[in-house]
Amino acid sequence: MTFSPASFAPSDQTVLNVDVAIVGGGPAGLMAAQVLSQAGVSVHLFDAMPSVGRKFLLAGKGGLNLTHSESSNVFRQRYGAQHQLVGHWLDRMDAQAVRDWAKGLGVDTFVGTSGRVFPAEMKAAPLLRAWLHRLRHPGSGVPVQFHMRHRWQGWAGDHLLFQCTGSAGVTRVQARATLLALGGASWPRLGSDGAWVPLLAAHGVTVAPLKPANCGFDVLGRDGQGWTEHFRSRYAGHPLKSVVLGVDAALGAQEAAGVARFERKGEFVITGTGVEGSLIYAASAWLRDDLAQGAAHLTLDLLPDKSQDQVLAQVRWPRGSRSLSSHLKSRLGLEGVKMGLVHELCSAETLAQPEALARCLKRLVVPLKSPRPVAEAISTAGGVDAASLNADGMLLQRPGVYCAGEMLNWEAPTGGYLLTACLASGRCAGESILANL
Repeated sequence: MTFSPASFAPSDQTVLNVDVAIVGGGPAGLMAAQVLSQAGVSVHLFDAMPSVGRKFLLAGKGGLNLTHSESSNVFRQRYGAQHQLVGHWLDRMDAQAVRDWAKGLGVDTFVGTSGRVFPAEMKAAPLLRAWLHRLRHPGSGVPVQFHMRHRWQGWAGDHLLFQCTGSAGVTRVQARATLLALGGASWPRLGSDGAWVPLLAAHGVTVAPLKPANCGFDVLGRDGQGWTEHFRSRYAGHPLKSVVLGVDAALGAQEAAGVARFERKGEFVITGTGVEGSLIYAASAWLRDDLAQGAAHLTLDLLPDKSQDQVLAQVRWPRGSRSLSSHLKSRLGLEGVKMGLVHELCSAETLAQPEALARCLKRLVVPLKSPRPVAEAISTAGGVDAASLNADGMLLQRPGVYCAGEMLNWEAPTGGYLLTACLASGRCAGESILANL
């Protein structure tokens, strides 16, 4: 439900005067609150949910990936076209600073075999508890005041307008400075639902459409109808391990057709409608953007440890009375979901020709239909465009109002990059507000 300022009589409204109002209790908002609180600034943080950090807790369900240990130059390039924007934030809080921050909260970290950095306990809850305790009891600073179940409804003049969820009450907030840290549109049940987009657009703020990032995809299949019922019923939920996924150069690009823009070895999962998982997420930005231009496919090397010639030699090996499936299992170890994919995506003519079949085993084309909805994605691309912000991250159309975190127009792959940048963005926003108060 959307509320307008005219929906409420003055008697229904509470007016609160504050130094700084932060709207959104995710990593960016909490980090900005920490910066300001420690500097002695009174901060009131508002969130629509019953508690803060809900997506943060979800991210730590399988082991909280805080950041990554790779070199700074490589780390910054992970943000693609927005690496300069994010690099500005990382100048104030890089990967090592994130580890130092966690250490300051009493949480040790370690580097995993993949280079990713995790809390020693592999959980988000202890870190969040320690963080909230610091915000509520900052020592020499000013405690942060939390207002839960307060859903932002935009502005009424110079006042922020909040609907108090579960009641007819309304809170109007007069703030010297405001930080919006409302997240994107992924996992809306945890609070990030993108409802802020029309509220900002109504004030002339340029907002790039919110799109899924680190997402799964639905497939077209060989006949354009997705997976067959046979394949879906047999293999949905099965992991596809030890494959190399590639994304070809875009049509019209300078690179020759067939040259991969992305190529990585790993694994992913077959779903009832398509594909998802870590390897898919890593390539999702290219695949999503290609689909927006009209068509996209990914390629799979099902036998990355064997050369094309080795695969062809084994496919050509006389199989006698054995079936093709038995032959490929015996000669190449191809079975299960990999063999199922071959039958699903290769025509009868291809299966009957050794040279064509060998090529498919090394470069199986999987046509895609669409990305999964943004509500299912791990994170969001798009958001408030940099053209609507000044150098301090303040909205040009709303002086005194700053933006931070995932609601800005950038994206990051999995691996700790999203969380690091959100924390860094929050730190920058907090420092900008502090300097301008």
